Amino acid sequence: MNILLVGSGGREHALAWKIAQSPLLTRMVAAPGNPGIAGLCEIRPLNATDVEGLVALAKEIAADLVVIGPESALEAGLADQLARAGIPCFGPTAAAARLETSKAFSKDFCARHDLPTAAYGVFETPAAAAAFLDSQTPPFVIKADGLAAGKGVVIAATRAEADAAVSDMLGGLFGQAGARVVIEEFMPGEEVSLFALCDGETAIPFGFAQDHKRAYDGDQGPNTGGMGAYSPAPVLTDVLARRAFEDCVLPAVRGMAAEGTPYRGVIYAGLMLTPTGPRLVEFNARFGDPECQVLMLRLQSDVLPYLAAAAAGALASLPPPVWRDESALCVVIAADGYPQSPVAGAIIRGADGPDHDEAVVFHAGTARDPDGTLRSAGGRVLNVCALGAPLSEARGRAYGRIGGIDFPGGFHRSDIGWRALPAD
Repeated sequence: MNILLVGSGGREHALAWKIAQSPLLTRMVAAPGNPGIAGLCEIRPLNATDVEGLVALAKEIAADLVVIGPESALEAGLADQLARAGIPCFGPTAAAARLETSKAFSKDFCARHDLPTAAYGVFETPAAAAAFLDSQTPPFVIKADGLAAGKGVVIAATRAEADAAVSDMLGGLFGQAGARVVIEEFMPGEEVSLFALCDGETAIPFGFAQDHKRAYDGDQGPNTGGMGAYSPAPVLTDVLARRAFEDCVLPAVRGMAAEGTPYRGVIYAGLMLTPTGPRLVEFNARFGDPECQVLMLRLQSDVLPYLAAAAAGALASLPPPVWRDESALCVVIAADGYPQSPVAGAIIRGADGPDHDEAVVFHAGTARDPDGTLRSAGGRVLNVCALGAPLSEARGRAYGRIGGIDFPGGFHRSDIGWRALPAD
Protein backbone atom coordinates (compact mmCIF):
# COMPACT_ATOMS: atom_id res chain seq x y z
CA MET A 1 0.00 0.00 0.00
CA ASN A 2 1.07 3.57 -0.71
CA ILE A 3 0.35 5.78 2.29
CA LEU A 4 0.21 9.54 2.68
CA LEU A 5 0.46 10.55 6.33
CA VAL A 6 -0.60 14.11 7.12
CA GLY A 7 0.86 15.95 10.12
CA SER A 8 4.07 16.90 11.87
CA GLY A 9 3.78 16.11 15.58
CA GLY A 10 4.53 13.34 18.00
CA ARG A 11 1.22 11.66 17.20
CA GLU A 12 2.19 11.47 13.52
CA HIS A 13 5.70 10.21 14.32
CA ALA A 14 4.14 7.42 16.38
CA LEU A 15 1.75 6.56 13.53
CA ALA A 16 4.62 6.58 11.02
CA TRP A 17 6.67 4.35 13.32
CA LYS A 18 3.86 1.81 13.55
CA ILE A 19 2.83 1.98 9.88
CA ALA A 20 6.47 1.47 8.84
CA GLN A 21 6.39 -1.94 10.55
CA SER A 22 3.52 -3.18 8.36
CA PRO A 23 4.32 -5.84 5.75
CA LEU A 24 1.54 -4.27 3.67
CA LEU A 25 3.46 -1.01 3.24
CA THR A 26 4.99 -0.26 -0.15
CA ARG A 27 5.67 3.47 0.17
CA MET A 28 4.97 6.12 2.78
CA VAL A 29 5.18 9.89 2.34
CA ALA A 30 4.54 12.33 5.19
CA ALA A 31 3.53 15.97 4.85
CA PRO A 32 4.97 18.04 6.35
CA GLY A 33 6.55 15.47 8.67
CA ASN A 34 9.38 16.23 11.10
CA PRO A 35 13.02 15.19 11.56
CA GLY A 36 12.00 12.01 13.36
CA ILE A 37 9.52 11.00 10.68
CA ALA A 38 12.18 11.76 8.05
CA GLY A 39 14.10 8.77 9.37
CA LEU A 40 11.18 6.50 8.43
CA CYS A 41 9.92 7.81 5.09
CA GLU A 42 10.02 10.60 2.53
CA ILE A 43 8.66 13.96 3.69
CA ARG A 44 7.19 16.84 1.69
CA PRO A 45 6.93 20.45 2.96
CA LEU A 46 3.15 20.81 2.69
CA ASN A 47 1.15 22.29 5.55
CA ALA A 48 -1.54 20.05 7.02
CA THR A 49 -4.21 22.59 5.98
CA ASP A 50 -2.99 22.87 2.36
CA VAL A 51 -5.94 20.82 1.12
CA GLU A 52 -5.35 21.38 -2.59
CA GLY A 53 -1.65 20.56 -2.31
CA LEU A 54 -2.25 17.42 -0.25
CA VAL A 55 -4.88 16.06 -2.65
CA ALA A 56 -2.44 16.64 -5.51
CA LEU A 57 0.30 14.84 -3.57
CA ALA A 58 -2.01 11.90 -2.85
CA LYS A 59 -2.68 11.62 -6.58
CA GLU A 60 1.04 11.95 -7.41
CA ILE A 61 2.05 9.02 -5.21
CA ALA A 62 -1.05 6.99 -6.12
CA ALA A 63 -2.01 6.84 -2.46
CA ASP A 64 -4.08 3.83 -1.47
CA LEU A 65 -4.86 5.54 1.83
CA VAL A 66 -4.41 9.00 3.36
CA VAL A 67 -4.05 8.99 7.14
CA ILE A 68 -4.94 12.36 8.69
CA GLY A 69 -3.29 13.11 12.02
CA PRO A 70 -4.21 16.65 13.17
CA GLU A 71 -7.62 18.14 13.77
CA SER A 72 -6.72 21.27 11.77
CA ALA A 73 -6.66 19.23 8.55
CA LEU A 74 -10.07 17.75 9.38
CA GLU A 75 -11.56 21.17 10.02
CA ALA A 76 -10.10 22.38 6.72
CA GLY A 77 -12.07 19.68 4.88
CA LEU A 78 -9.21 17.49 3.68
CA ALA A 79 -11.29 14.32 4.05
CA ASP A 80 -14.08 15.89 1.99
CA GLN A 81 -11.78 16.80 -0.89
CA LEU A 82 -10.09 13.40 -0.87
CA ALA A 83 -13.51 11.75 -1.09
CA ARG A 84 -14.38 13.89 -4.11
CA ALA A 85 -11.12 12.73 -5.69
CA GLY A 86 -11.93 9.09 -4.96
CA ILE A 87 -8.99 8.63 -2.57
CA PRO A 88 -9.59 6.54 0.58
CA CYS A 89 -9.07 8.53 3.76
CA PHE A 90 -8.74 7.70 7.45
CA GLY A 91 -10.38 10.70 9.07
CA PRO A 92 -13.87 12.23 9.26
CA THR A 93 -15.36 14.90 7.05
CA ALA A 94 -15.42 18.48 8.28
CA ALA A 95 -19.10 18.08 9.20
CA ALA A 96 -18.45 14.93 11.24
CA ALA A 97 -15.32 16.45 12.80
CA ARG A 98 -17.49 19.15 14.39
CA LEU A 99 -17.72 16.72 17.30
CA GLU A 100 -14.31 18.20 18.12
CA THR A 101 -13.98 21.42 16.19
CA SER A 102 -17.06 23.00 17.80
CA LYS A 103 -17.70 22.32 21.46
CA ALA A 104 -21.08 23.99 21.14
CA PHE A 105 -22.07 21.63 18.32
CA SER A 106 -20.78 18.66 20.29
CA LYS A 107 -22.73 19.56 23.43
CA ASP A 108 -25.92 20.14 21.44
CA PHE A 109 -25.35 16.80 19.67
CA CYS A 110 -24.99 15.06 23.04
CA ALA A 111 -28.24 16.62 24.18
CA ARG A 112 -30.06 15.49 21.02
CA HIS A 113 -28.87 11.90 21.45
CA ASP A 114 -29.05 11.68 25.23
CA LEU A 115 -25.34 11.07 25.84
CA PRO A 116 -24.29 11.33 29.51
CA THR A 117 -22.40 14.60 29.90
CA ALA A 118 -22.28 17.81 31.94
CA ALA A 119 -24.98 20.46 31.95
CA TYR A 120 -23.88 23.46 29.87
CA GLY A 121 -24.61 26.77 28.23
CA VAL A 122 -23.21 28.47 25.10
CA PHE A 123 -22.57 32.24 25.14
CA GLU A 124 -21.33 34.97 22.84
CA THR A 125 -21.29 37.92 25.29
CA PRO A 126 -19.78 38.39 28.76
CA ALA A 127 -23.15 39.54 30.13
CA ALA A 128 -24.94 36.36 29.06
CA ALA A 129 -22.10 34.22 30.39
CA ALA A 130 -22.16 36.12 33.70
CA ALA A 131 -25.89 35.54 34.09
CA PHE A 132 -25.37 31.79 33.64
CA LEU A 133 -22.44 31.76 36.08
CA ASP A 134 -24.76 33.39 38.65
CA SER A 135 -26.76 30.15 38.65
CA GLN A 136 -23.70 27.89 39.08
CA THR A 137 -21.36 27.05 41.94
CA PRO A 138 -17.56 26.78 41.73
CA PRO A 139 -15.45 25.32 40.32
CA PHE A 140 -16.46 26.53 36.87
CA VAL A 141 -15.47 24.93 33.56
CA ILE A 142 -14.91 27.48 30.77
CA LYS A 143 -14.12 26.33 27.21
CA ALA A 144 -13.45 28.10 23.93
CA ASP A 145 -15.87 26.78 21.33
CA GLY A 146 -13.29 26.12 18.60
CA LEU A 147 -9.85 24.57 18.27
CA ALA A 148 -7.25 25.98 20.66
CA ALA A 149 -4.50 23.32 20.58
CA GLY A 150 -5.70 21.76 23.82
CA LYS A 151 -5.30 25.01 25.75
CA GLY A 152 -8.80 26.50 25.47
CA VAL A 153 -10.08 25.06 28.75
CA VAL A 154 -10.00 26.75 32.14
CA ILE A 155 -11.07 25.13 35.41
CA ALA A 156 -11.81 28.23 37.47
CA ALA A 157 -11.79 27.80 41.24
CA THR A 158 -13.41 31.19 41.87
CA ARG A 159 -15.95 33.43 40.20
CA ALA A 160 -13.27 36.03 39.53
CA GLU A 161 -11.19 33.46 37.65
CA ALA A 162 -14.25 32.39 35.67
CA ASP A 163 -15.09 35.97 34.68
CA ALA A 164 -11.47 36.53 33.64
CA ALA A 165 -11.45 33.36 31.52
CA VAL A 166 -14.67 34.38 29.77
CA SER A 167 -13.28 37.87 29.16
CA ASP A 168 -10.03 36.49 27.75
CA MET A 169 -11.73 34.04 25.40
CA LEU A 170 -14.43 36.38 24.11
CA GLY A 171 -11.80 39.11 23.95
CA GLY A 172 -9.74 37.28 21.35
CA LEU A 173 -7.20 35.19 23.29
CA PHE A 174 -7.87 32.26 20.94
CA GLY A 175 -9.00 34.26 17.93
CA GLN A 176 -12.14 33.03 16.21
CA ALA A 177 -12.01 29.81 18.27
CA GLY A 178 -13.10 31.88 21.27
CA ALA A 179 -15.90 33.80 19.58
CA ARG A 180 -18.25 31.65 21.66
CA VAL A 181 -17.65 30.06 25.04
CA VAL A 182 -19.14 26.92 26.53
CA ILE A 183 -19.63 26.91 30.30
CA GLU A 184 -20.12 23.48 31.82
CA GLU A 185 -21.02 21.91 35.10
CA PHE A 186 -17.90 20.66 36.88
CA MET A 187 -17.78 16.86 37.05
CA PRO A 188 -15.76 15.27 39.87
CA GLY A 189 -13.68 12.17 39.24
CA GLU A 190 -10.71 10.95 37.24
CA GLU A 191 -10.48 11.73 33.53
CA VAL A 192 -9.56 9.00 31.04
CA SER A 193 -9.44 8.63 27.25
CA LEU A 194 -11.28 5.91 25.33
CA PHE A 195 -10.61 5.32 21.62
CA ALA A 196 -12.67 3.60 18.95
CA LEU A 197 -12.32 3.12 15.21
CA CYS A 198 -15.40 3.87 13.11
CA ASP A 199 -16.27 3.21 9.46
CA GLY A 200 -19.55 5.10 9.26
CA GLU A 201 -21.64 2.24 10.65
CA THR A 202 -19.43 -0.07 12.72
CA ALA A 203 -17.33 0.98 15.70
CA ILE A 204 -14.74 -1.13 17.52
CA PRO A 205 -12.85 -0.31 20.74
CA PHE A 206 -9.23 0.70 20.09
CA GLY A 207 -7.58 1.12 23.45
CA PHE A 208 -7.66 3.56 26.32
CA ALA A 209 -5.22 5.73 28.24
CA GLN A 210 -4.90 8.40 30.90
CA ASP A 211 -3.00 11.62 30.34
CA HIS A 212 -1.68 14.56 32.34
CA LYS A 213 -3.02 17.93 31.17
CA ARG A 214 -1.40 20.30 33.64
CA ALA A 215 2.06 21.67 32.91
CA TYR A 216 3.76 20.91 36.22
CA ASP A 217 4.17 18.17 38.80
CA GLY A 218 1.25 17.45 41.06
CA ASP A 219 -1.20 18.50 38.34
CA GLN A 220 -0.36 22.15 38.89
CA GLY A 221 -0.10 25.01 36.41
CA PRO A 222 -1.97 25.79 33.21
CA ASN A 223 -3.74 23.28 30.99
CA THR A 224 -1.69 22.04 28.04
CA GLY A 225 -2.13 19.74 25.09
CA GLY A 226 -0.82 16.97 27.34
CA MET A 227 2.44 16.48 29.26
CA GLY A 228 2.42 12.68 29.35
CA ALA A 229 0.23 9.61 29.21
CA TYR A 230 0.09 5.92 30.02
CA SER A 231 -1.89 2.91 28.87
CA PRO A 232 -3.76 0.99 30.06
CA ALA A 233 -5.31 3.13 32.79
CA PRO A 234 -6.10 0.88 35.77
CA VAL A 235 -8.91 3.17 36.89
CA LEU A 236 -10.84 2.38 33.69
CA THR A 237 -11.78 -1.22 34.32
CA ASP A 238 -13.04 -3.50 31.56
CA VAL A 239 -16.57 -3.10 32.92
CA LEU A 240 -16.37 0.70 32.91
CA ALA A 241 -14.76 0.73 29.45
CA ARG A 242 -17.56 -1.40 28.02
CA ARG A 243 -20.20 0.82 29.65
CA ALA A 244 -18.55 3.97 28.28
CA PHE A 245 -18.30 2.45 24.80
CA GLU A 246 -21.96 1.47 24.81
CA ASP A 247 -23.28 4.68 26.45
CA CYS A 248 -21.06 7.28 24.73
CA VAL A 249 -19.35 5.98 21.60
CA LEU A 250 -21.98 3.78 19.97
CA PRO A 251 -24.82 6.35 20.34
CA ALA A 252 -22.50 9.00 18.87
CA VAL A 253 -21.65 6.89 15.83
CA ARG A 254 -25.32 6.03 15.28
CA GLY A 255 -26.33 9.63 15.82
CA MET A 256 -23.83 10.96 13.29
CA ALA A 257 -25.07 8.46 10.70
CA ALA A 258 -28.70 9.36 11.43
CA GLU A 259 -27.92 13.06 10.94
CA GLY A 260 -26.39 12.39 7.52
CA THR A 261 -22.74 12.84 8.56
CA PRO A 262 -21.38 9.29 8.95
CA TYR A 263 -18.20 9.21 10.99
CA ARG A 264 -15.09 7.47 9.62
CA GLY A 265 -11.77 7.44 11.43
CA VAL A 266 -10.91 7.37 15.09
CA ILE A 267 -13.21 8.84 17.72
CA TYR A 268 -11.66 9.80 21.04
CA ALA A 269 -14.02 10.07 23.99
CA GLY A 270 -12.65 12.02 26.92
CA LEU A 271 -14.46 10.60 29.93
CA MET A 272 -14.90 11.59 33.55
CA LEU A 273 -15.33 8.63 35.87
CA THR A 274 -17.90 10.16 38.20
CA PRO A 275 -19.57 8.52 41.20
CA THR A 276 -22.57 7.81 38.94
CA GLY A 277 -20.50 6.27 36.14
CA PRO A 278 -18.61 7.44 33.02
CA ARG A 279 -19.74 10.79 31.63
CA LEU A 280 -18.49 12.47 28.48
CA VAL A 281 -16.14 15.43 28.87
CA GLU A 282 -15.57 15.92 25.14
CA PHE A 283 -15.06 14.18 21.82
CA ASN A 284 -11.94 14.48 19.70
CA ALA A 285 -11.95 13.52 16.03
CA ARG A 286 -8.38 12.16 15.92
CA PHE A 287 -5.92 10.18 17.99
CA GLY A 288 -4.91 11.96 21.16
CA ASP A 289 -1.44 13.39 21.56
CA PRO A 290 0.37 11.97 23.58
CA GLU A 291 -2.15 9.13 23.96
CA CYS A 292 -1.52 7.90 20.41
CA GLN A 293 2.13 7.31 21.28
CA VAL A 294 1.38 4.85 24.08
CA LEU A 295 -1.33 3.12 22.04
CA MET A 296 1.04 2.53 19.12
CA LEU A 297 3.64 1.05 21.48
CA ARG A 298 1.08 -1.33 22.96
CA LEU A 299 -0.63 -2.31 19.70
CA GLN A 300 0.62 -5.75 18.70
CA SER A 301 -1.58 -6.04 15.58
CA ASP A 302 -0.62 -4.50 12.26
CA VAL A 303 -2.24 -1.07 12.30
CA LEU A 304 -2.69 -0.68 8.54
CA PRO A 305 -5.58 -3.13 8.03
CA TYR A 306 -7.57 -1.29 10.71
CA LEU A 307 -6.93 2.16 9.27
CA ALA A 308 -7.80 0.95 5.77
CA ALA A 309 -10.94 -0.87 6.95
CA ALA A 310 -12.20 2.25 8.74
CA ALA A 311 -11.79 4.20 5.49
CA ALA A 312 -13.46 1.48 3.42
CA GLY A 313 -16.40 0.66 5.67
CA ALA A 314 -15.05 -2.81 6.40
CA LEU A 315 -14.31 -2.89 10.13
CA ALA A 316 -16.86 -5.64 10.73
CA SER A 317 -14.65 -8.02 8.74
CA LEU A 318 -11.66 -7.67 11.07
CA PRO A 319 -10.95 -9.42 14.38
CA PRO A 320 -10.47 -7.29 17.51
CA PRO A 321 -6.98 -5.76 17.69
CA VAL A 322 -4.39 -7.51 19.87
CA TRP A 323 -2.60 -5.50 22.56
CA ARG A 324 0.65 -6.19 24.38
CA ASP A 325 0.36 -7.18 28.01
CA GLU A 326 2.94 -4.55 28.99
CA SER A 327 2.06 -1.01 29.98
CA ALA A 328 3.32 1.97 27.98
CA LEU A 329 4.21 5.40 29.34
CA CYS A 330 5.07 8.65 27.56
CA VAL A 331 6.81 11.72 29.00
CA VAL A 332 6.58 14.97 27.05
CA ILE A 333 9.59 17.29 27.04
CA ALA A 334 8.34 20.80 26.30
CA ALA A 335 10.14 24.03 25.46
CA ASP A 336 10.66 26.53 28.26
CA GLY A 337 7.71 28.91 28.42
CA TYR A 338 5.16 26.35 27.19
CA PRO A 339 2.18 26.60 26.96
CA GLN A 340 2.02 30.40 27.04
CA SER A 341 5.17 31.48 25.18
CA PRO A 342 7.41 28.53 24.24
CA VAL A 343 10.99 29.41 23.35
CA ALA A 344 12.24 27.82 20.12
CA GLY A 345 15.75 27.28 18.83
CA ALA A 346 17.49 25.48 21.70
CA ILE A 347 19.94 22.75 20.67
CA ILE A 348 19.01 19.18 21.55
CA ARG A 349 21.57 16.42 21.92
CA GLY A 350 21.04 12.73 22.62
CA ALA A 351 17.53 12.40 21.14
CA ASP A 352 18.78 10.61 18.03
CA GLY A 353 20.00 7.06 18.11
CA PRO A 354 18.70 3.52 17.90
CA ASP A 355 15.31 2.95 19.50
CA HIS A 356 13.47 -0.27 20.12
CA ASP A 357 10.05 -1.31 21.39
CA GLU A 358 10.97 -0.82 25.04
CA ALA A 359 12.07 2.84 24.70
CA VAL A 360 11.35 5.17 21.79
CA VAL A 361 11.81 8.92 21.29
CA PHE A 362 9.15 10.49 19.10
CA HIS A 363 9.74 13.97 17.69
CA ALA A 364 6.91 16.42 18.29
CA GLY A 365 8.32 19.91 17.72
CA THR A 366 11.84 19.70 16.31
CA ALA A 367 13.78 21.07 13.34
CA ARG A 368 17.16 20.08 11.91
CA ASP A 369 19.79 22.52 10.65
CA PRO A 370 21.58 21.80 7.36
CA ASP A 371 24.57 20.56 9.36
CA GLY A 372 22.39 18.03 11.21
CA THR A 373 22.00 19.94 14.48
CA LEU A 374 18.65 19.21 16.12
CA ARG A 375 16.76 22.14 17.63
CA SER A 376 13.45 22.77 19.36
CA ALA A 377 10.79 24.23 17.08
CA GLY A 378 7.54 23.93 19.01
CA GLY A 379 5.86 23.88 22.38
CA ARG A 380 5.94 20.14 22.96
CA VAL A 381 9.29 19.06 21.54
CA LEU A 382 9.97 15.38 22.32
CA ASN A 383 7.93 12.40 23.52
CA VAL A 384 9.98 9.83 25.40
CA CYS A 385 8.06 6.56 25.56
CA ALA A 386 8.68 3.10 26.95
CA LEU A 387 7.08 -0.28 27.53
CA GLY A 388 7.31 -2.25 30.75
CA ALA A 389 5.59 -4.71 33.01
CA PRO A 390 4.53 -3.36 35.44
CA LEU A 391 3.91 0.33 34.70
CA SER A 392 6.70 1.30 37.09
CA GLU A 393 9.16 -0.47 34.78
CA ALA A 394 7.91 1.51 31.78
CA ARG A 395 8.23 4.69 33.81
CA GLY A 396 11.78 3.86 34.84
CA ARG A 397 12.79 3.15 31.25
CA ALA A 398 11.26 6.39 29.97
CA TYR A 399 12.91 8.57 32.58
CA GLY A 400 16.14 6.64 32.12
CA ARG A 401 16.08 7.52 28.42
CA ILE A 402 15.43 11.17 29.29
CA GLY A 403 18.64 11.07 31.32
CA GLY A 404 20.55 10.64 28.06
CA ILE A 405 18.99 13.71 26.40
CA ASP A 406 20.69 17.11 26.72
CA PHE A 407 18.04 19.77 26.16
CA PRO A 408 18.75 22.78 28.41
CA GLY A 409 15.89 24.73 26.84
CA GLY A 410 13.24 22.22 27.89
CA PHE A 411 11.35 20.90 30.88
CA HIS A 412 9.23 17.86 31.74
CA ARG A 413 7.11 16.58 34.56
CA SER A 414 8.77 14.08 36.87
CA ASP A 415 5.55 12.38 38.03
CA ILE A 416 3.92 10.93 34.90
CA GLY A 417 1.84 7.91 35.87
CA TRP A 418 1.51 8.89 39.52
CA ARG A 419 -2.22 8.15 39.69
CA ALA A 420 -1.65 4.52 38.71
CA LEU A 421 1.42 3.88 40.86
CA PRO A 422 1.88 3.39 44.62
CA ALA A 423 3.06 6.47 46.49
CA ASP A 424 6.83 6.66 46.76
